[in-house]
Formats: sequence, structure tokens, C-alpha cells
Amino acid sequence: MNSSAIGSAPTRVEGPAKLRGVAPYAMEHPQPDPLYGYVIQSTIIRGRIREIDTSVAERMDGVVTVLTHHNAPRLAVDDDNELFVLQNAEIAFRGQAIGAVVATSPEVACEAAAQVRVTYDEQPAEVTLDADLYNPGQVSGGFPADTAIGDVDAAMAIAPVTIDHTYTTAMVHNNPMEPHATVAHWSDGTLTLFDSTQGPHVVRAEIAPLFGLAPEQVRVIAPFVGGGFGSKGEPHANIVVAAMAAKLCDGRPVKLPLTRHQLFSLAGYRTPTSQRIRLGAHHDGTLTAIAHDAIAPTSTVKEFAEQTAVVTRMMYAASNRSTSHRFAALDVPVSSWMRAPGHCPGMYAAETAMDELAVALGMDPIALRVHNEPEVDPESGRPFSTRGLVECLRTGAQRFGWAERDPAPKSRREGRWLIGSGVAAATYPADTSGGNSARVRHTGDRYEVAIDAMDIGTGTWTSLGQIAADALGVDPDRIELRIGDSDLPEGTVAGGSSGMASWGSAVVAAARAFRDRFGPEPADGAEITVEAPEYPGRENFSTHAFGAHFVEARVNIDTAEIRVPRVVSVFGAGRIINPRLARSQFVGAVTMGLSMALLEQSEFDPRLGAVVNHDLAGYHIPVNADIGDIDVSWIDENDPHLNPMGSKGIGEIGNVGSAAAVGNAIYHATGVRVRHVPIRLEDLLGAL
Repeated sequence: MNSSAIGSAPTRVEGPAKLRGVAPYAMEHPQPDPLYGYVIQSTIIRGRIREIDTSVAERMDGVVTVLTHHNAPRLAVDDDNELFVLQNAEIAFRGQAIGAVVATSPEVACEAAAQVRVTYDEQPAEVTLDADLYNPGQVSGGFPADTAIGDVDAAMAIAPVTIDHTYTTAMVHNNPMEPHATVAHWSDGTLTLFDSTQGPHVVRAEIAPLFGLAPEQVRVIAPFVGGGFGSKGEPHANIVVAAMAAKLCDGRPVKLPLTRHQLFSLAGYRTPTSQRIRLGAHHDGTLTAIAHDAIAPTSTVKEFAEQTAVVTRMMYAASNRSTSHRFAALDVPVSSWMRAPGHCPGMYAAETAMDELAVALGMDPIALRVHNEPEVDPESGRPFSTRGLVECLRTGAQRFGWAERDPAPKSRREGRWLIGSGVAAATYPADTSGGNSARVRHTGDRYEVAIDAMDIGTGTWTSLGQIAADALGVDPDRIELRIGDSDLPEGTVAGGSSGMASWGSAVVAAARAFRDRFGPEPADGAEITVEAPEYPGRENFSTHAFGAHFVEARVNIDTAEIRVPRVVSVFGAGRIINPRLARSQFVGAVTMGLSMALLEQSEFDPRLGAVVNHDLAGYHIPVNADIGDIDVSWIDENDPHLNPMGSKGIGEIGNVGSAAAVGNAIYHATGVRVRHVPIRLEDLLGAL
């Protein structure tokens, strides 16, 4: 498609509204005479509620109702145990929603919730990975849990150089700036939800059948969302509780936010993993065997089998390859998507192992990766639509100054600081989702373009308008974009780095159909709605984005304090719609990778069955002082096989591989190999 808006870098069109505080987030939508809800949570790991005494809370001034399993509306379907709440007395994990107080103010609701007395019959619980492991058959994304090509064991037995190590990643939580929040309002048998969600149509599709409603009887509105990182990609129990509470309140809307504490048990998280990586290679670096075996927990309430080892199936060439996933079903909260699910923890382990192999071979780690670059997808045999990994590695090496690096560990020192550099590759699938439709309507001199797309802080309000402008052949200021409402034509969830590719495809299809039908000078009121067609020939290609991270790490020889003053990341992510917004996305994702490498860890106490550092005082994330110079750029790439824009998703790839690059740099600085994240000074202090 011809373009002038795509590739330009306008500032966010919604920026002024956000700066003035007039862009409404979920709790800020004005409501007539609203009530406020507060979730009551279980304080045992597993068992049954014997008695729940709400009498004190109900007598408090301002309390309207106390919702429990005794008076909660009966749900019509039970096919999702996470959402089938307040229907019985069973307790499946600590922190489970067992009720809610609805009051005239949030303060009263919170105080009254503390007055509800619950007596339990506790039962034995299992919360550690010592539990029996099982094969789920398939993992998230519909991939088979296990794959095998050739004979890895035989190849490892005769390989001149081998690596066989186990790498672990911590439990981490999404923690978006805007906590999960819902405003629920019933009127004439219909339900309206103002929700902090990554997909209004997804929420409508899940919530409507629970209450015995047709989809058109539920409307979900979310024009602005303060982050999600996957945790808002599907509905959680808090939305159901809000809708139940509002149903008991005679038509008054109920505002129900989760507190920061409550996010740690009710809104998903990334599970810890244990990953065994085995690599076999010839002395020249040619890989002969790759095996990646992942172990993780999942909840007894609802299985989420993260696809941790899937990334290894397509990354490097080797004639013998195997992957496996095993899970332990535990009495813990339900896990869910977190930025770059599967690929983020999987590439940490795989790219750390590749660095270890390079050291064992005495080979430059960039050269090792380039040497094992596959000509086609090793798993499917399909050609890559584009694969810019080698160019990203070489471009990044030049920008970083890699040629000046002495490969010997502990070879560079400035004063009391040891300085090292590390590299890791990145990849993420370049996908689109089906079922996306867009509407174009001409009014006056403007074009209204409507689709239930989402802006979760990523810039959709701006970049999707750029796509629409080029597709219609008009200036961007003539586009009036409508998004974030399930009453609009269906758009996919903002997740999996597939949103813009999916929504943009629908917008382009609708714009072209509009021009074909109405011409360059349409009548006032001309309108068309079109579903995006399948992109021709895409199924013949393996479609992924790629990247390379280069990290400088400094470790104090006295205190083992770790600093990362410099990161250079280069990406091959198709055509960039808006460079300003893309840079922001890449920098944010790289920052999240540094956080994974050095800071983030949800401290789970098995005695309590709960995360104990469940706030932003104890759960550490980077502040400005932790982040140095992050230089992000991209190679010139336009992928003609994916979508009419030639673009790929960019929201998650920066979070893939960046933690491994930090760990590899720390090894180069100190000579100490740490095989878990986060890496703390305690891991280095004794060795230094």
C-alpha cells in the first residue's frame, strides 16, 4: 500500500487528554449515584468455608450489601473454574474471592470487609514443585507439548563439545500501573462494564454466557487502559464479582477495583520455571543436538500451560532436536499471560546456554549464532517470511563496539568495577488473529474508522489512525478513530504482539472496499463494514520477528553491586508504523527484561500459600536510577507475506533475550556463571 502517514512519527493524539487528566480510565467513567465494592479473600490455601458471618459488616453505616456464596446470583455455565466464583463453599487457593462488600464509599467497603468473619475446614494442600508432574498434551497457543526429531541422546553421547545445565526463572507478576478495575451497571436486563481490559470482545464473550445473556446484552467499554502486559488479556474473577454485586443493587452501578495486594492472587502472573538445556556441537560450532525440557506449576483451578520450550524449535539449525513440557497442578492462584509468554523465560535459558557453549568452544558468541543460522524453519521446513537475525547481530555489534571486546572473563576493570559485555538473540512470532472487522463512515470532510481495537498505552490511537489515513488516501487529521468498545466491529485482544497487524489488516480491507464502492468523493453518510480476509500465501511461510541485545554490565568487586549502564538492541520487525511509538515500546520491553534479570521476584511462602512481597514496596521494579542508556534501533525490513502494511508486532520482542544478555555480560565481567534470575549480589559476593 502507498503511504505517507505510515513511517512518520506524530506524537500521541490522545496525549493532551492524558496530560490534562480527562482521558477516563475504568474507575473514572462518570456514573449516577455509584456504589463501591471490595473483594473479600480466603485466608487458607485449601478447604471449605464452614461459616461466614457478615452481621457486623452489614450493620455498618454505608454498607448496602455483603455478597457471599449464600446470596450470590447463580451462574449459568461452569466451563471456566476461575470465573465460576461464589457458587459454593470450596476454597482452592489462598486469596480466592469468597465475597465482596458493597458500600457508599470505598473506605467503608474496605473497613466492612475486614469485619467479615470466616471459619474454615482446612484440607491438605500442595504448593511446591515436589508434586507429581504430568504431560498436558498441548501447551498455550495450541502447540504440542513434546517434539522430537532425530536422536538427541545419541547425538549428545558422541558430540565433541556438550552443554547440559538447568536454568530457573522466578515467579513474577504483571503489575500494570492501572490495577484491574471494573464498573458494572445493570439496566433493563443488559449489563454494561467499564473495564480495564485488553479486549472488550473477549470479556463480552466470556461474561455473557455466565449470566445467561446473549452477547449483544453485554457492552464492554475501555477507551483507555493503563497497562496490562497480558494480565488483562482475558477476564478474571473480579469482573464476575463486580457484575454479581451490581445485580444485587437495584440498578445502581458498582465500582470495584482490585488493590495492589489483590493483584498478586486474582489477576494472573508468570509461573516459575526450571529448564534443562542440552547442546551438542562439533569443534567448529556446528550444533548437532538441541534439547529443551521445561517444568512449571499450574493451578488446579484452571490449567495454563506456558509454552516455554516452543521457541527452541525454530531458533537454530540442528539435525537432532527435542522439547518437552511438564507441569505440576498445585493449589495456587491461576497463572496467565505475561509479556512474551513462553518466549521470555524460554529464551533466557536457551540464550544463556548458547553463551556457555560459545565459552566452551572458545568461539565468539555472535559467530556461533551466525554459524547455526537455519536456511528454513527447522521445525516446519517452511521458509521464513523474513529473518533478520544475522543483520541485527552484526548491526548491533557495530553500534555497541563489540569488536573491541576481549573475550576473556574479568579482562576489563575500571577502579573497583569489573566490566563485561554480553549478547543474546531475540525472537517472537509475527501473528495476526482472524475475525477482525472494521467500519468506515464518511461524514462531512472526515472519515470515522471504527473497530474494537485497544490502546493499553501502546499508541493505538495514533498508529491505527496512520494506517487508516494511508489506506483511504487522506491526511491523518481527517480520520476520526473509534476503538475500545464491544459495540464496535470486532477486534482481537491487544496481546501476542498481534494487535496492530490484525486491526490494521481489517482497517485496510474496509478502506479499500469503501473506495471501491463509493469512490474518491463519497456521499455524506456513506458507510461500509468489512471483515479482514486471510492474507494470501501467508500459510506458506514461518513468520517471526527477530532481534539482538548487547549489554554492558558492571560489578563492584567489593560489594558485588550490579549496574547496567548501557544496552544496545537492534530489531528486525517488519515495517515500522510509527518510529516514535516503536522506540517507546522497544525501550519499555528491554527495561522489563533488565528488571527480570536483576530485580523482579514474587516471594512465595509455601507455608502461607501466598506471595508475601505483594506490593510495590517489596516487589522491586526498576526506577530511573537503575536504567542507563538504552539504544534501540531496527533494520530496514518490509515483510510482504504477513499483512498489507508489511509490519510485525513489536510489543514483546524486546523482553525476549534481554535478561540472558544481562546474565551473559555479568559472566564476562566476573567469570561467575549464574543460572537463575533474578541475579542478586549475593550470587556473586563470595565468588568475587
